[in-house]
Amino acid sequence: MPSAQLAATTRSTTGKGAARTMRRSGRVPGIVYGHARAPQSLALDKHELDRLLEHISAENTVVELVVDGKSSRTLIREIQRHPFRRQILHVDFQELVAGEKVTVRIPIVLVGTAAGVRVDGGVLDQTLRDLEIEVDPANIPNHIDVDINDVLIGQSIHVRDLVLPPGVESLTDMDTTVCVCAAPRAVIETVVEPVAEAGAEPAAEPEVIRKAKTDEETEEESK
Repeated sequence: MPSAQLAATTRSTTGKGAARTMRRSGRVPGIVYGHARAPQSLALDKHELDRLLEHISAENTVVELVVDGKSSRTLIREIQRHPFRRQILHVDFQELVAGEKVTVRIPIVLVGTAAGVRVDGGVLDQTLRDLEIEVDPANIPNHIDVDINDVLIGQSIHVRDLVLPPGVESLTDMDTTVCVCAAPRAVIETVVEPVAEAGAEPAAEPEVIRKAKTDEETEEESK
Protein backbone atom coordinates (compact mmCIF):
# COMPACT_ATOMS: atom_id res chain seq x y z
CA MET A 1 0.00 0.00 0.00
CA PRO A 2 1.55 3.32 -1.05
CA SER A 3 1.80 6.02 1.63
CA ALA A 4 3.18 9.52 2.09
CA GLN A 5 3.25 12.29 4.68
CA LEU A 6 2.13 15.90 4.57
CA ALA A 7 1.99 18.63 7.22
CA ALA A 8 -0.88 21.11 7.60
CA THR A 9 -2.18 23.68 10.03
CA THR A 10 -5.71 24.54 11.02
CA ARG A 11 -7.26 27.80 9.80
CA SER A 12 -10.15 29.80 11.15
CA THR A 13 -10.75 32.09 8.16
CA THR A 14 -12.98 30.92 5.34
CA GLY A 15 -14.46 32.35 2.17
CA LYS A 16 -13.12 33.35 -1.24
CA GLY A 17 -11.29 36.44 -0.01
CA ALA A 18 -9.44 34.55 2.71
CA ALA A 19 -8.58 31.79 0.24
CA ARG A 20 -7.08 34.27 -2.24
CA THR A 21 -5.00 35.82 0.55
CA MET A 22 -3.70 32.38 1.52
CA ARG A 23 -2.68 31.53 -2.05
CA ARG A 24 -0.81 34.82 -2.42
CA SER A 25 1.18 33.91 0.70
CA GLY A 26 2.18 30.50 -0.70
CA ARG A 27 -0.42 28.38 1.06
CA VAL A 28 -3.27 26.26 -0.28
CA PRO A 29 -6.64 25.96 1.49
CA GLY A 30 -7.94 22.49 2.22
CA ILE A 31 -10.34 20.50 4.35
CA VAL A 32 -10.29 17.14 6.10
CA TYR A 33 -13.46 15.24 6.95
CA GLY A 34 -14.39 11.74 8.00
CA HIS A 35 -16.96 9.45 9.52
CA ALA A 36 -15.89 10.17 13.10
CA ARG A 37 -14.86 13.83 12.87
CA ALA A 38 -16.31 17.20 11.98
CA PRO A 39 -14.92 18.87 8.83
CA GLN A 40 -11.76 20.82 9.65
CA SER A 41 -10.37 23.67 7.51
CA LEU A 42 -6.66 23.44 6.71
CA ALA A 43 -3.77 25.46 5.32
CA LEU A 44 -1.13 23.57 3.30
CA ASP A 45 2.31 24.69 2.16
CA LYS A 46 2.15 25.06 -1.63
CA HIS A 47 5.69 23.80 -2.33
CA GLU A 48 5.35 20.76 -0.06
CA LEU A 49 2.02 19.89 -1.67
CA ASP A 50 3.44 20.25 -5.19
CA ARG A 51 6.40 17.98 -4.33
CA LEU A 52 4.07 15.38 -2.84
CA LEU A 53 1.77 15.26 -5.86
CA GLU A 54 4.73 14.90 -8.22
CA HIS A 55 5.68 11.58 -6.62
CA ILE A 56 2.42 9.86 -5.73
CA SER A 57 -0.78 8.65 -7.33
CA ALA A 58 -3.22 10.92 -5.52
CA GLU A 59 -6.21 8.63 -6.08
CA ASN A 60 -4.89 5.61 -4.17
CA THR A 61 -2.09 6.80 -1.86
CA VAL A 62 -2.70 6.95 1.88
CA VAL A 63 -1.46 10.33 3.13
CA GLU A 64 -0.37 10.63 6.75
CA LEU A 65 -1.75 14.11 7.34
CA VAL A 66 -0.10 15.81 10.32
CA VAL A 67 -2.30 18.67 11.54
CA ASP A 68 -0.79 20.76 14.35
CA GLY A 69 1.26 17.77 15.47
CA LYS A 70 -1.58 15.22 15.34
CA SER A 71 -1.38 12.54 12.62
CA SER A 72 -4.28 10.86 10.81
CA ARG A 73 -4.44 8.54 7.81
CA THR A 74 -6.28 10.11 4.88
CA LEU A 75 -7.02 9.83 1.18
CA ILE A 76 -7.06 12.79 -1.20
CA ARG A 77 -10.62 12.91 -2.49
CA GLU A 78 -10.58 16.04 -4.65
CA ILE A 79 -8.02 18.47 -6.02
CA GLN A 80 -9.45 21.69 -7.42
CA ARG A 81 -7.16 23.32 -10.00
CA HIS A 82 -7.21 26.65 -11.79
CA PRO A 83 -8.77 26.23 -15.27
CA PHE A 84 -5.65 27.42 -17.14
CA ARG A 85 -2.91 28.20 -14.62
CA ARG A 86 -0.77 25.51 -13.01
CA GLN A 87 -2.24 26.30 -9.63
CA ILE A 88 -3.98 24.16 -7.01
CA LEU A 89 -6.95 25.99 -5.51
CA HIS A 90 -8.21 23.56 -2.88
CA VAL A 91 -7.68 19.99 -1.61
CA ASP A 92 -10.15 17.67 0.13
CA PHE A 93 -8.91 14.88 2.42
CA GLN A 94 -10.97 12.00 3.82
CA GLU A 95 -9.85 10.53 7.14
CA LEU A 96 -9.68 6.73 7.10
CA VAL A 97 -11.18 4.57 9.81
CA ALA A 98 -9.89 1.06 10.44
CA GLY A 99 -12.35 -1.56 9.24
CA GLU A 100 -14.36 0.96 7.20
CA LYS A 101 -14.00 0.22 3.49
CA VAL A 102 -13.28 2.98 0.99
CA THR A 103 -13.68 3.30 -2.77
CA VAL A 104 -10.51 4.02 -4.77
CA ARG A 105 -9.21 3.67 -8.32
CA ILE A 106 -6.01 1.71 -8.88
CA PRO A 107 -3.97 1.28 -12.08
CA ILE A 108 -4.04 -1.90 -14.17
CA VAL A 109 -0.57 -3.08 -15.26
CA LEU A 110 -0.20 -5.51 -18.17
CA VAL A 111 2.60 -8.01 -17.54
CA GLY A 112 4.43 -9.80 -20.36
CA THR A 113 3.92 -9.82 -24.13
CA ALA A 114 0.83 -11.33 -25.73
CA ALA A 115 1.46 -14.44 -27.85
CA GLY A 116 -0.60 -12.86 -30.62
CA VAL A 117 1.89 -9.99 -30.72
CA ARG A 118 5.04 -12.01 -30.10
CA VAL A 119 4.31 -14.81 -32.59
CA ASP A 120 1.78 -13.46 -35.10
CA GLY A 121 2.58 -9.74 -35.18
CA GLY A 122 -0.78 -8.67 -33.81
CA VAL A 123 -1.59 -5.44 -31.99
CA LEU A 124 -2.54 -5.30 -28.29
CA ASP A 125 -4.91 -2.52 -27.24
CA GLN A 126 -5.43 -1.76 -23.53
CA THR A 127 -8.92 -0.28 -23.24
CA LEU A 128 -9.15 -0.07 -19.42
CA ARG A 129 -6.27 1.47 -17.48
CA ASP A 130 -7.62 1.64 -13.93
CA LEU A 131 -10.07 -0.29 -11.80
CA GLU A 132 -12.55 1.06 -9.27
CA ILE A 133 -12.47 -1.07 -6.13
CA GLU A 134 -13.84 -1.20 -2.60
CA VAL A 135 -11.28 -2.20 0.02
CA ASP A 136 -10.19 -1.76 3.61
CA PRO A 137 -7.66 1.14 3.75
CA ALA A 138 -5.05 -1.21 5.21
CA ASN A 139 -5.23 -3.44 2.11
CA ILE A 140 -5.17 -0.92 -0.75
CA PRO A 141 -2.93 -2.46 -3.45
CA ASN A 142 -0.46 -0.40 -5.47
CA HIS A 143 -1.86 -1.80 -8.72
CA ILE A 144 -3.43 -4.88 -10.31
CA ASP A 145 -1.14 -7.06 -12.45
CA VAL A 146 -2.62 -8.80 -15.51
CA ASP A 147 -0.65 -11.63 -17.18
CA ILE A 148 -1.14 -11.31 -20.95
CA ASN A 149 1.49 -13.82 -22.18
CA ASP A 150 -1.07 -16.38 -23.41
CA VAL A 151 -3.41 -13.94 -25.18
CA LEU A 152 -3.82 -14.87 -28.86
CA ILE A 153 -5.14 -12.83 -31.77
CA GLY A 154 -8.88 -12.40 -31.39
CA GLN A 155 -8.81 -12.96 -27.64
CA SER A 156 -9.50 -10.40 -24.91
CA ILE A 157 -9.33 -10.09 -21.13
CA HIS A 158 -12.28 -8.75 -19.13
CA VAL A 159 -12.65 -7.50 -15.57
CA ARG A 160 -14.14 -10.86 -14.60
CA ASP A 161 -10.83 -12.53 -15.57
CA LEU A 162 -8.72 -10.43 -13.16
CA VAL A 163 -7.20 -12.02 -10.08
CA LEU A 164 -7.81 -9.60 -7.22
CA PRO A 165 -6.05 -9.68 -3.83
CA PRO A 166 -8.08 -10.94 -0.85
CA GLY A 167 -10.48 -8.34 0.51
CA VAL A 168 -10.57 -6.36 -2.75
CA GLU A 169 -13.92 -6.08 -4.54
CA SER A 170 -14.26 -4.64 -8.03
CA LEU A 171 -16.94 -2.02 -8.60
CA THR A 172 -16.23 -1.85 -12.34
CA ASP A 173 -18.64 -3.86 -14.50
CA MET A 174 -17.40 -7.44 -14.87
CA ASP A 175 -18.00 -7.45 -18.64
CA THR A 176 -15.76 -4.43 -19.23
CA THR A 177 -12.86 -5.24 -21.58
CA VAL A 178 -9.38 -4.67 -20.16
CA CYS A 179 -7.39 -5.42 -23.32
CA VAL A 180 -7.80 -7.11 -26.69
CA CYS A 181 -5.33 -8.58 -29.19
CA ALA A 182 -6.21 -7.75 -32.79
CA ALA A 183 -4.84 -8.96 -36.12
CA PRO A 184 -2.17 -6.84 -37.84
CA ARG A 185 -3.57 -3.83 -39.59
CA ALA A 186 -4.21 -4.64 -43.26
CA VAL A 187 -1.93 -3.08 -45.85
CA ILE A 188 -3.87 -1.10 -48.42
CA GLU A 189 -3.28 -2.64 -51.82
CA THR A 190 -2.77 -0.39 -54.81
CA VAL A 191 -5.12 -1.20 -57.65
CA VAL A 192 -3.16 -1.60 -60.96
CA GLU A 193 -4.78 -1.65 -64.38
CA PRO A 194 -4.27 -5.03 -66.11
CA VAL A 195 -1.54 -5.05 -68.81
CA ALA A 196 -2.31 -6.69 -72.17
CA GLU A 197 -0.29 -9.85 -72.95
CA ALA A 198 2.35 -9.76 -75.69
CA GLY A 199 0.95 -10.63 -79.10
CA ALA A 200 -2.59 -9.95 -78.11
CA GLU A 201 -4.56 -7.97 -80.63
CA PRO A 202 -5.60 -4.51 -79.54
CA ALA A 203 -9.21 -4.11 -78.68
CA ALA A 204 -11.31 -3.08 -81.64
CA GLU A 205 -12.43 0.51 -81.78
CA PRO A 206 -16.12 0.84 -81.04
CA GLU A 207 -18.25 1.11 -84.14
CA VAL A 208 -19.90 4.48 -84.59
CA ILE A 209 -23.39 4.18 -85.95
CA ARG A 210 -24.62 7.23 -87.81
CA LYS A 211 -28.08 7.92 -89.03
CA ALA A 212 -28.40 7.76 -92.86
CA LYS A 213 -28.88 11.14 -94.45
CA THR A 214 -32.04 11.88 -96.35
CA ASP A 215 -32.03 13.27 -99.95
CA GLU A 216 -33.14 16.65 -98.63
CA GLU A 217 -30.18 16.86 -96.14
CA THR A 218 -27.69 15.90 -98.93
CA GLU A 219 -29.12 18.54 -101.22
CA GLU A 220 -28.83 21.23 -98.48
CA GLU A 221 -25.12 20.42 -97.87
CA SER A 222 -24.30 20.73 -101.62
CA LYS A 223 -25.57 24.30 -101.75
